[in-house]
Amino acid sequence: MARKLIKRYLPDPGTIKGNRHLRFLGSTIHDANLWHLNRRSAASAFFVGVFCAFIPIPFQMVVAAAMAVVFRCNLPLSVALVWITNPVTMPAIFYFTYKVGCYILDVPISETPFELSAHSLGVELARIWKPLYLGSLVTGVILGFLGYLLIRLYWRWNVVHNWRQRRKRTICKKS
Repeated sequence: MARKLIKRYLPDPGTIKGNRHLRFLGSTIHDANLWHLNRRSAASAFFVGVFCAFIPIPFQMVVAAAMAVVFRCNLPLSVALVWITNPVTMPAIFYFTYKVGCYILDVPISETPFELSAHSLGVELARIWKPLYLGSLVTGVILGFLGYLLIRLYWRWNVVHNWRQRRKRTICKKS
């Protein structure tokens, strides 16, 4: 059941294998372990995908794909989970990670009004990059690990639930 649920939302492996941005991975992208879906690969993919989603860098999907190859976890799931941060959710998520970074570094949160100009953007980014990236790393690791644990627990619960259901059906057939 858990495998069917996850596979329903995964992109097609052929689409990902044919992606021109992933050519740098070469023949490693054809490794069967990157496409196999089991408890370990799904949980590891959740960690990689959520971690990469919280890092404010361009080309998060490429980074998630490279990390999936390195950690040999499910590639489509890792790449798909990066879309937790999309253009709609990105401002709120990165503001939260900025606040986490400010809390850790004991730095006051910037309350200056934002101007849309290259100079203003450069000055503001130079001031907030440390708390933003620290908060993003800490939040990414914590939420990635939480996703890893939850998938492992959910998968285990699902297997035990299916065993019990099977045993009940067997007992009902015998009686």
